[in-house]
Amino acid sequence: MAGMFGSDAGGGSNAAANKAFKSGLNKVYKWYTGGFLIFVVALAILEQMGLSRQWIGFIFLIATIGLYAGIGIMSRTTDAAEYYVAGRRVPAVYNGMATGADWMSAASFIGMAGTLYLTGYGGLAFIMGWTGGYCLVALFLAPYLRKFGQFTIPDFLGERYGGNLPRFLGIVAAILCSFTYVVAQIYGVGLITARLTGVAFELGIFLGLGGILVCSFLGGMRAVTWTQVAQYIILIVAYMIPVVWLSVKQTSVPVPQAIYGFQLQKVTEAEKKLTNDPKEIEVREIFKQRSADLAAKLKDPASALTADKVAAEQKVADLKAANGAAADIVAAERALSALPKDETAAKAAWTKAKAGADTKAKPLNGMPPHAQQFAGNPDGDAAAKNAYDTSRRNFLALIFCLMVGTAALPHILMRYYTTPSVKEARQSVSWSLFFIFLLYFTAPALAVLVKYEVFTVLIGTPFSQLPVWIAEWNRVDPGLLSVVDINKDGILQLNEMSIGGDIIVLAAPAIGGLPYVVSGLVAAGGLAAALSTADGLLLTIANALSHDLYYKMIDPNASTARRVTISKVLLLVVALCAAYVAAQKPADILFLVSAAFSFAAAAFFPALTLGIFWKRATGIAASLGMVAGLGTTFYYMATTQTWMRGIFGVTSPVELWYGIQPISAGVFGVPIGFAVIILVSLVTPAPSKKVQELVDHVRYPSIRGDTRPKAA
Repeated sequence: MAGMFGSDAGGGSNAAANKAFKSGLNKVYKWYTGGFLIFVVALAILEQMGLSRQWIGFIFLIATIGLYAGIGIMSRTTDAAEYYVAGRRVPAVYNGMATGADWMSAASFIGMAGTLYLTGYGGLAFIMGWTGGYCLVALFLAPYLRKFGQFTIPDFLGERYGGNLPRFLGIVAAILCSFTYVVAQIYGVGLITARLTGVAFELGIFLGLGGILVCSFLGGMRAVTWTQVAQYIILIVAYMIPVVWLSVKQTSVPVPQAIYGFQLQKVTEAEKKLTNDPKEIEVREIFKQRSADLAAKLKDPASALTADKVAAEQKVADLKAANGAAADIVAAERALSALPKDETAAKAAWTKAKAGADTKAKPLNGMPPHAQQFAGNPDGDAAAKNAYDTSRRNFLALIFCLMVGTAALPHILMRYYTTPSVKEARQSVSWSLFFIFLLYFTAPALAVLVKYEVFTVLIGTPFSQLPVWIAEWNRVDPGLLSVVDINKDGILQLNEMSIGGDIIVLAAPAIGGLPYVVSGLVAAGGLAAALSTADGLLLTIANALSHDLYYKMIDPNASTARRVTISKVLLLVVALCAAYVAAQKPADILFLVSAAFSFAAAAFFPALTLGIFWKRATGIAASLGMVAGLGTTFYYMATTQTWMRGIFGVTSPVELWYGIQPISAGVFGVPIGFAVIILVSLVTPAPSKKVQELVDHVRYPSIRGDTRPKAA
């Protein structure tokens, strides 16, 4: 194995060498897969013999990160081609598997089924958008970028458009979208590590960070590639076991995708029952009253806060005077100290609480019926028609942003620089689609199976008999899962349960009653997904700074060893910064990921596609187009998204353009980017003949000349 991963030889120089290299990889990963399955079975046996859950979690964490570290150490290199593009010798099927792992981020592995659980049909926009994006990659970008033969996307922009301005803007955009994305991955790493080991979330982030760094720090793209192949095998096995088990448990059919529609019908019937259940209505009425009370407080926050403090202080005094129970006194004092400190804090807290109460005052805990396509009703009154049109418009806008963003994400496009040839780059996209399809075709079924389990088994259970996993997840993060007996009847109703989408996959084994070792396996799979994507993203940022900024713009005479060393140092710095931001829990994973897609779509897609397919596109036009597209997208997010409005101190009323949510801000930036590049190109001098011949060669391989691209 060391020879397979560790050689700095040129590799792949002829068909025989490629065949031998691929054959060796096949043997290595067959042994690896078999060994991993034996490891899981052995842990399952040890669990039955009494091994504690905490030890199982630690063993999974140490074993998987140790494995990735071993591959990283064996793949260490200082060779530039190996460090940046894995020597351009990764076979198509393995590059497809590595791309699948690179793509299967914490958002896909952890968040996809959770999003479908919470939003139903609306969540399919993510599957359609992300999968469709790979079709754009295959048709418009991957093979052509491979022909240009550069190391990075800013590298391509610099060579195609000339000058340092397009390259520099490419660096800024690559760092912005990659950093936003990597924060989401490290957040997922912290969540999973905390679940596996029981340590605090913040400590879990930095434990997981060690696993990220050992994969990418020593060997760059070569280490990341072979690690990602290993990670894909773990994550797909981990994802499939619980959903197949739930399928067998509920229907006796081990093909969850085949029984998806059958179980969805049952979920729809359960939704109707829960909507009309008297106890559920009772809980919703309590939340409706809470919302009304909070609305009254918000009319005069200062007076309401004063009254609350007086009442809380009086309660503490009365309990002490009556020699009340110590627990009651402690609870009353805690309630007093939890009151907002001033009017501003009270207004913010009560506004947030009112929004939560409004959601829980709705049927099904505020979730739409799972099979309902869009909100509203196209045949209803004006308000219902408007809600339907707005919902449909947002669904299509999100698909557009995710498709175009997928086709422009730098860390994904970098993967297609690593294949031996343009032909294998095309094949690699097909393999990527296949490996991603395995998970995306399963996620909708998992969401429905978990929802059926929750609606028909968990809801209606006495609080005293709730399963242990509910309390365990509540300890990890009460914001992800909490249950409160609102109507004091001792029975769990749906609207008494708050559940975050980020734990649906991780909790699926426990929900299905599987042994804890499967929960550990799923957590290890989620960790593999988050680590693999984080590796690729950190490498993208570090390479943009070391290769494109330092080597191409600051010191063109820097030695290979110096460039690689600087990349490693920058990778460490960026990783620590991302971990610090993630520890602040800045926003939910889904928004952070979607923001990265909108940024990538607006910044890169117009410049990349026009740079490949329109030789008249000029450098100044591309630069202005990138600034205009990215600027529009960022402005819209900063003025409409709650978390970003808070960061930038925006207090003006939220004004949505055409009702489009900030998660789809790229739908405005992309057309503006195209328009600016096209219009400015038409009024500025055409690119040089050399650049135009280069574009012709890349698009039409039969055109030959001295300007045909050479591998960097």
